[in-house]
Amino acid sequence: MRRPIMVLVLVAVAASGAGCADAPPPASPAPAASGPVPCSPSVDLDGFSDTLETAAIDGRPVANLSALAARPDGTVLALSDRSVLFTLDAAAGRPLAARPLAGRDGGPLDSEALVVDTDRTLLVTSETGPSVGRHTPDGRWLEDLPVPAPLRVAPAGRATGNQTFEGLALQPDGRTLVASMEGPLAGDDPGLVRLATWTRERPGAPFVPSAQYALRPDPGLGVSDLVATGDGRLLVLERGFAPGAGSTVHLAVADPAGAPDVAGVDRLPADSPTVRTTTLANVGDCPSLGAITHQPQANPLLDNIEGMTITGRTPDGAWTLLLVSDDNENANQVTRTYRLTARLGPR
Repeated sequence: MRRPIMVLVLVAVAASGAGCADAPPPASPAPAASGPVPCSPSVDLDGFSDTLETAAIDGRPVANLSALAARPDGTVLALSDRSVLFTLDAAAGRPLAARPLAGRDGGPLDSEALVVDTDRTLLVTSETGPSVGRHTPDGRWLEDLPVPAPLRVAPAGRATGNQTFEGLALQPDGRTLVASMEGPLAGDDPGLVRLATWTRERPGAPFVPSAQYALRPDPGLGVSDLVATGDGRLLVLERGFAPGAGSTVHLAVADPAGAPDVAGVDRLPADSPTVRTTTLANVGDCPSLGAITHQPQANPLLDNIEGMTITGRTPDGAWTLLLVSDDNENANQVTRTYRLTARLGPR
């Protein structure tokens, strides 16, 4: 992305596959709960729901969810990292369809992020490779986008397996695609991750690799998901996990305007210019609204949050968000959806 972008960073401390501390047997899923209740002056929790925890379709449990994408018809796509694409109803509480996904070679994907392109095809990242694949709406693979060599998993590149393309966002004009690396490249400062972009002249034209930006998450966290707001900003989910302490979730806004393109920088030093960030809320400060947890958590509302999407705007211009946690099909975790309202203010 050659033009400046602004990034809204959602920090969720709960690593993929982590958050599996010993705990008592799980209780029954909590019913949907609603607010709105303030988490900070800028963010409200509108509610949460555990109804997907017991949902299934065509014999498939609705589990391992790593990404969400709201569609114009009101339904929501939910991506499983087990290479399954679910369609949910507008309330994101009931599955309507399930479609398997496959990559170039016909094999399953470690699918982590999802966007709907302007022509309704799907762009899906896989941490294997990594790759950004284009799929038909029913999940059939069409092509892979070119990936810059340094972002590939070693030995082909300098990325670490299971630390690659966790987030993906498409600006609404269809010209700029952004992917977030979950972890640092070998040789980069270990506290820095890269946002990689692809650009095209117009919707439907081929994407080509473009600028990269350095982002410094809070210590111990990795980037998990991205959503574009349409004015150059992005929502970004960062996460990690501390055994015995559980999850932490921060919502922040970050602006890389003025940050340099680091695509040609082989090694990012600790003093590299990065996107500017301002915390909007610690979601752990939200009231729990009666949520239950199956493992140690400072706030039982929190779990392994991996995916998010924008669902709309309020009359005063705030963004309404839907988030989802990945239960890893582990009895100590839960598939939980969260609804937040975030007031970003002017750029």
